[in-house]
Amino acid sequence: MRIIRSFIVLGLGATLSVAAYAADTGSVVQRDVNQQQRIEQGLQSGALNTREASKLEREESRVDRVESNALKDGKLTNAEERRIDNAQDKVSRDIYREKHDAQTGNPNSVSSQRMQADVQRNINQQQRIEQGVQSGQLTNREAGKLEHGQAKVARAEGRAGADGHVGAHEQRHIQHGENKQSRRVYKEKHDRQTRH
Repeated sequence: MRIIRSFIVLGLGATLSVAAYAADTGSVVQRDVNQQQRIEQGLQSGALNTREASKLEREESRVDRVESNALKDGKLTNAEERRIDNAQDKVSRDIYREKHDAQTGNPNSVSSQRMQADVQRNINQQQRIEQGVQSGQLTNREAGKLEHGQAKVARAEGRAGADGHVGAHEQRHIQHGENKQSRRVYKEKHDRQTRH
């Protein structure tokens, strides 16, 4: 009877440990969603112009790379989570600062519309990753690989709008990367690997 109780306690402990990793990784990805939504809202309201949004996307790219590196081994340590939180805190402050400075954008300009569409795709992809983590369809390693892909897309957006304008050719290039990333998210969520 004592052996059976020990196995139950061990099994419960392992389950709670996995749930804790999912919660930590899920909260990290949820923060990505929140930051992207704030950038999109700034573009839509005119509080951000294309150049400011592209700068923020470059910063998000760096955060995504930190997340990707942290999740490579399948674990998210407290130190790694703090490092990610600190990086996200910096981006959060920069979003606030850029949205409340004297510069404004034209949300109806073609360039802003292109950037808005690209940022909305980021939101959608990050939400899909978060859902996969929460449901157990994605392991931490898979989430890390997907964050690496998100970093590439955000970096391309940052480069495209650095001059304050996103052209049609630049957007096609970004959309190509977004489409590849979308297929990766689907593939990782539907493979045999699951969070235990």
